[in-house]
Amino acid sequence: MKSIYFLSDAHLGSWALDHRRMQERRLVRFLDSIKDKAAAIYLLGDMFDFWYEYKFVVPRGYTRFLGKLSELTDMGVEVHYFTGNHDIWAFNYLERECGVILHKQPLTVELYGKIFFMAHGDGLGDPDKKFKFIRAVFHNPVCQHLFSAIHPRWGMWFGQTWARHSRMKRPNGEEPPYMGEDREHLILYTKDYMKTHPNVDVFIYGHRHIEIDLQVSKKARAIILGDWISQFSYVVYDGEHLFMQQYIEGESKV
Repeated sequence: MKSIYFLSDAHLGSWALDHRRMQERRLVRFLDSIKDKAAAIYLLGDMFDFWYEYKFVVPRGYTRFLGKLSELTDMGVEVHYFTGNHDIWAFNYLERECGVILHKQPLTVELYGKIFFMAHGDGLGDPDKKFKFIRAVFHNPVCQHLFSAIHPRWGMWFGQTWARHSRMKRPNGEEPPYMGEDREHLILYTKDYMKTHPNVDVFIYGHRHIEIDLQVSKKARAIILGDWISQFSYVVYDGEHLFMQQYIEGESKV
């Protein structure tokens, strides 16, 4: 039985990172190392730091990553791509050219007998009104249409600059540490969601850039995937065991 892999938050192309080309190559080497062992790969959002598809233009770069996605889907590996808050603007290019299955909403699916709830995680349980407003603007079709009218030279510059500012405004460019079960928004959201969906076995999120594997009930676990900027973490499900791993060059065995 082949395994199922979950990862998120590579933020490829980030202007806040000095090692972005090395980072992309490392991700591609990881994907190459699991291509014969994977039944499916779930990419839970923000794989790009900024991604916008104009009608006839796609962002420069990422050729190694996009090529690897295409190779995986050509081999018959299911690649599921969730949009995050940095790559909201994926429309049909990744589906048509790379063969991925695109998800713009949370997904509930049965995998090898377990029920999984998956989402990038932005906007789930977060009470920040400013973030909710910005998120609503970015998801608005009229605003997206107006942004498409901007020349790509300026549109892409604006997007990359905004993404860089979003990261650098945090201390050392890092996410806040885990806030505990009673304050972490995704954990609070999970516990509330479980009240009306008791059948879910595993909740998996990206977005927060922290590694969390928490037993939230006798039945259910909540997992936050970490990132592919400094942690290089991922989750594997082999049909029996579900566990978090860190990719170390030359040591991926699963």
